[in-house]
Formats: sequence, structure tokens, C-alpha cells
Amino acid sequence: MTGSLERGIYLASRSPRRRDLLSQIGVRYHLLLFRTRPGEGPDVDETPLAGESPGAYVERVARAKAESGWQRMMQRNLPQAPVLAADTTVALGTSILGKPADRQQAAAILAALSGQTHQVLSAVALKQADWLESSLSVSDVRFKPLTEQEIQQYVASGEGDDKAGAYAIQGRAALFVMHLSGSYSGVMGLPLYETGQLIERLHTSRAGRYSH
Repeated sequence: MTGSLERGIYLASRSPRRRDLLSQIGVRYHLLLFRTRPGEGPDVDETPLAGESPGAYVERVARAKAESGWQRMMQRNLPQAPVLAADTTVALGTSILGKPADRQQAAAILAALSGQTHQVLSAVALKQADWLESSLSVSDVRFKPLTEQEIQQYVASGEGDDKAGAYAIQGRAALFVMHLSGSYSGVMGLPLYETGQLIERLHTSRAGRYSH
């Protein structure tokens, strides 16, 4: 071990929204970005398994990202600190609606969500050595009926590119939301209540370990 990050964590995510949300609750973090090389696949395969429920899927991926982040930290011989990872997906019934492959698919996703209540599932996972726990946040979001023009204008803005469900609630898509029941930060991509609870559980675990 080459030291530790004093009361800090690593964030295994490229998402600027997750950085902002961690800063909002005063968590000190360092970015643990995955390096991508030409021809190299992603660190974590995010393909849903056959018959996998949206909740099981998103929690599995978040835990895999935390595991992968921990391995990267060890491989680079970085100072050891807890690794936080998260994953978010959108579900309409039992159908998982992930990030759109292109803007045509983004428009199709938004058309499917139009006038419907869908679920946004965000899982957060925290890993420290052999300790790994995760938590799941599920929110219900109801969209107003969207016109074809509204969908096309939103897709053309690029705001929904690379976003689960093809939209970002903290942006222009707020105009689509008639009702939200659950966690606003969870819909953004990092449920803050669950994140805080995980960090607390890790601290409690550490305290219990050192008291013996």
C-alpha cells in the first residue's frame, strides 16, 4: 500500500453530473478514469443478461464498475481509497432502455416514453478491499405526451446523447416531466441518500474492524 487519500474516495465515472452531485454533499473525491485505447473494449460489459430484471441489471453493472475501478487502482499502484461507481438505466415495464446508439434510436425511445410513466433505476456501489456493498434507487417519472416536433427538437439539441432513456432531467427535458416520485439526484445519475448511506456503512465497518 502506497498511502491513502485522506478521507477521500475515487469516483470511477466520467459523468460530470456525478462529480457535481458528490461535491454538493461535500464528499472529497479523485477521478479514477478508465483509459480507452483504440480497439480496446469497455472495462465492464453492460449488456443485459437474458431475463434479467432492470433492478438486478443496474446493480450488477454498478458493482462490476466498482470492482473494475478497484483493480485499475491496484494495477496503477495508486494510493488506496474506497472506489465509488454507479449505473443508471431507464425501464418501461420490464424493458430496459439504455443509452441510445444514435439519434434515431433516441427519438424512438422518447416516443415510447411519451405520455407514459417509466422508471429510472440508479445503483451505486462502494468497494474497499474485500468490502463491497451496493444500493438501488428506483424513481417513477411521468412524461407529458410529446409531439413529433418536440422529440425532434430535443434530439437535435444533443442533450440526450449518451444518456439512459435519451434524456437529461436537469436540462431541457425538465419540460417533459409531469410528475416525479423518488430521487431527483437518482434520476440525474447518483442517488445521494443511498450514496451517503453506503459511505456511512463503510465508516461503521472500518470502525468495527479497528475496535477488535
